[in-house]
Amino acid sequence: MNNDSEAGKPGQLFGGFLREQGTYEDTTEHAIKRVIAFQLAEAMKAEGMTKIAMAARLKTSRSQLDRLLDPSSGNVTLATLARAAHAVGRSLRLELV
Repeated sequence: MNNDSEAGKPGQLFGGFLREQGTYEDTTEHAIKRVIAFQLAEAMKAEGMTKIAMAARLKTSRSQLDRLLDPSSGNVTLATLARAAHAVGRSLRLELV
């Protein structure tokens, strides 16, 4: 097993590496969507809620809900995320850092 660093500097932060590669924004956006989709799915599971029941609460189709829960689907509005959070008894919190 080779322990040598192939690229970057030892101790370099991953965010810095992504910025150097020009992929920080896309990677961060994808990671956030993935976390939100996971949290919604876990909240549904904790509530014992099926996808059909969740779709009914959101007044949407199951296929639309599947897109919402798909981490690779990035076309989700904040309003939809807030409605989905509310449907599982949670709230959506955004902040600029």
